Amino acid sequence: QVQLVESGGGLVQAGGSLRLSCAASGRTDRTYVMGWFRQAPGKEREFVAGIVRSVGSPYYADSVKGRITISRDNAKNTMYLQMNSLKPEDTAVYYCAASASVGTAQGLGVMANVDYWGQGTQVTVSS
Repeated sequence: QVQLVESGGGLVQAGGSLRLSCAASGRTDRTYVMGWFRQAPGKEREFVAGIVRSVGSPYYADSVKGRITISRDNAKNTMYLQMNSLKPEDTAVYYCAASASVGTAQGLGVMANVDYWGQGTQVTVSS
């Protein structure tokens, strides 16, 4: 099994920045593709960004392009989400996700392809 633990959430003012981390443990060989989803109150969970272990382009949802950067340190089995120019509509619980079922970051964008989830970390952006 794979365990995913997020950290770095919190309260920030609009226009501010946060960096989320996701530490993977256990069967990390099953985390070829990792990424982030988020779920705002009363809304469905949505894909934010994904990244593969090997060299390749990350994939972002249109709503966050230009403001959010995903990266990973394979030696540390840790993935990051740098969020800049945050807006109140970015307020959500952010979930780390991993898949051993797909081979592309874009493929992680389909929730059915996610094999492992973290417990989530709250991000609140005040106006």
